Amino acid sequence: MIVSPFRMPGSLPAVCEAAWPKDVGIMAVEVYVPSQYVEQAELEEFDGVGAGKYTVGLGQARMGFCSDREDISSLCLTVVQRLMEHSGLSYQSVGRLEVGTETIIDKSKSTKTVLMQLFEESGNTDVDGVDTTNACYGGTAALFNAVNWVESSSWDGRYALVVAGDIAVYATGGARPTGGAGAVAMLVGPNAPLAFERGLRGTHMRHAYDFYKPDMVSEYPVVDGKLSIQCYLSALDRCYSIYRNKIHAQWQREGLDKRCSLADFGFMVFHSPYCKLVQKSLARLMLNDFLCHPSPDTESGPFSGLEAFRDVKIEDTYFDRDVEKAFMKASSEAFENKTKASLLISNQNGNMYTPSVYGCLASVLAQHTPQQLAGQRIGVFSYGSGFAATLYSIKVTQDATPGSSLDKLVSSLCDLQARLDSRKKVSPDVFAQNMKLREETHHLANYIPQGSVEELFPGTWYLTRVDEKHRRQYARRSVSDDRPLEAGLLTSSNAAEHIPSPLKKMPRIPTATAGPEVLVISNGDH
Repeated sequence: MIVSPFRMPGSLPAVCEAAWPKDVGIMAVEVYVPSQYVEQAELEEFDGVGAGKYTVGLGQARMGFCSDREDISSLCLTVVQRLMEHSGLSYQSVGRLEVGTETIIDKSKSTKTVLMQLFEESGNTDVDGVDTTNACYGGTAALFNAVNWVESSSWDGRYALVVAGDIAVYATGGARPTGGAGAVAMLVGPNAPLAFERGLRGTHMRHAYDFYKPDMVSEYPVVDGKLSIQCYLSALDRCYSIYRNKIHAQWQREGLDKRCSLADFGFMVFHSPYCKLVQKSLARLMLNDFLCHPSPDTESGPFSGLEAFRDVKIEDTYFDRDVEKAFMKASSEAFENKTKASLLISNQNGNMYTPSVYGCLASVLAQHTPQQLAGQRIGVFSYGSGFAATLYSIKVTQDATPGSSLDKLVSSLCDLQARLDSRKKVSPDVFAQNMKLREETHHLANYIPQGSVEELFPGTWYLTRVDEKHRRQYARRSVSDDRPLEAGLLTSSNAAEHIPSPLKKMPRIPTATAGPEVLVISNGDH
């Protein structure tokens, strides 16, 4: 029996109803990536482009992808059930569930409602939230909504669960190697090891057609690559400026007279369409620090040798190679210390869209000890085309003792590299065939997927069929390799202990036992 490492926050007593929950933030993180990938170096040769175009120019090593056996609902089913099993929580303990995604398979029915089938055995239907969509920003919007819910008068004392998931695919051409797929689930509550810093969000939103999906029958987006980069970088500039003004005002109220810079962040993570853009983005923050500094030292320190760029206008530098090269060199040490570790999943799996930045956060947690993380401020920049962007910060708890919430969070992700290494490599030709199959069968009715179930990771949910009314049915592959399918939502003999809801006082649900039947769930009748 697995004992839950989490203690329910519980219903607020009447005398504390006006109190603000303390240290609201991320308590647990689960990551799911597909079981197959293609090497970017082999894809370069297959596509007939120059060696290094994808691996050096984009900074990508591998790209994960899904066969027609997986869709956005199956990805989210998988990552949610894994988080609940690994954390040992009952579905009764979740009061809000929100999905951030831009992978739309139904223009009316939300992915969140598909996930509610995981809650059926618990009897919990009292769960706020639906889906949130704006390109790669939807996961961040969902996360903000969850944090706001816990901090609001609507909070009933239960946890919030946030899911960010997408399948990023492109038509044949230069954008295809920037694809990927995956999902990240995050448990949100008070007294979290990763607490959101109140009042410290810099948001910038504008109208632009840099990346959009106007074709309702295609998975492929329309992309203006140059405009998308300009929008991303201009949003980063503006969000950073707003964030610095807000933290400076906070510091002034506390009697501190200092200016915010990269030095105030222990780690800096970014939405990662491709790794090279992230490296350029960190350099961009140093450029902002340099231009805003009243008297930067250009003789020594990080700004050494940059005096020639003192009078540049920030809006004129988006594609200035001299500025880019100089500040990437100047920020190289900061990149190594603050950002490089965040690119593990991005480099090995590609762009996951909404979960991209949270895959970067998970990568940082997976590659550092609790002691290295304790007390650090983590800057997070989230961007979604169209466009919407926010730069905010998370403060890591000081408690890094064995058994602490931070220790458990880090331990849960320590096998991230091993999970990536356990995937199956396929040839570019097989990858192209899978993309062609997805293209030809996207939104088909009365369809049975052709992809192999045996290639999926144990415990993965997958699509079994789409009926004549476009209703989708799913099953779960066994969590053990010696059985092809698993019956029931929680069938493993070592399934996690359920924790009764603090609100409904419902009895414990006995652990289910494995059976021969295949559990089939659907996306509803409407």
